[in-house]
Amino acid sequence: MIDTIKEHIEKVKGFTAVTLDEVEAFRIEYLGKKGLLNDFFAEFKNVPNEQKKEFGQVINQLKNTAQEKVNSLKEALESAQPTENLYGDLTRPAMPLELGGRHPISIVKNQIIDIFSRIGFNVSEGPEIEDDWHNFTALNLPEYHPARDMQDTFFVQTNPDVLLRTHTSSVQVRYMENNKPPIRTISPGRVFRNEAISSRSHCFFHQVEGLYIDKGVSFADLKQTLQYFTTEMFGKSKIRLRPSYFPFTEPSAEVDVYWGLETETDYRMTKGTGWLEIMGCGMVDPNVLENCGIDSKEYSGFAFGMGIDRIALLLHQISDIRMLSENDIRFLKQFKSVL
Repeated sequence: MIDTIKEHIEKVKGFTAVTLDEVEAFRIEYLGKKGLLNDFFAEFKNVPNEQKKEFGQVINQLKNTAQEKVNSLKEALESAQPTENLYGDLTRPAMPLELGGRHPISIVKNQIIDIFSRIGFNVSEGPEIEDDWHNFTALNLPEYHPARDMQDTFFVQTNPDVLLRTHTSSVQVRYMENNKPPIRTISPGRVFRNEAISSRSHCFFHQVEGLYIDKGVSFADLKQTLQYFTTEMFGKSKIRLRPSYFPFTEPSAEVDVYWGLETETDYRMTKGTGWLEIMGCGMVDPNVLENCGIDSKEYSGFAFGMGIDRIALLLHQISDIRMLSENDIRFLKQFKSVL
């Protein structure tokens, strides 16, 4: 019996296979529940006592040799298996990466910046958490001024002097404090007001405000600048300025652009008038210049401000302002082709 087992050991050592199926059949033949090893172990009780030690050693040698042979053959055949069976054809082009697109707010903001940069305006930025001086007082809105009620303000904690800015005019104040005329800058950014959220308004939105200060700046300069902007931005050159009130400009005006009445959408957007309000503007109040350390007798200037969100809704025919902040991928995918 011992000699028979030794013959099987030599047979196992010399075994080769070209498929995993052959390896599995070999494993079952020797190591399976009904394999040869189980038969040899069953004969152990019939072996004379003086041969039991040698018999056991030979059986264990056969078992170990068979197990090692199975493991080595499996490893060799699996590593040699064609790669495409595991991963597909590696020579095929990879799956295309899905490119993102700019947010409509960024698209409109970049367009506005580009238009004003052509006529010498730079870009200035400031903090979203402001103090009372830069957001109100320096802009001709002293404490208890009734015009402060025009803007429902978010105050930070219980400190009435710290707040979320209600306009980017605070950036203009900081710029005037740190730069001497001539000044020509625009200030894009996010602002906050405590307003009810609806399809047409939100508690935060985006503005671009512009400021030009130099000697001899007139209201005519303001009008020509705005007419250039509306022509470049909307392709509409016909504008009108209606008298209005802003605490930090005098005189002040609302700017309307003639959108036309060519389509049903035009009627709806302009309420049948053809005119569409796009921004507010005016000549910088002398008090504001003095508050910022600029001699109002030597310098004059104009300022204007517009809502980026509103222009984005207009240009891209978006019906609900809340879509701009909900990050719905189905909505944002529509702007992939827009630079």
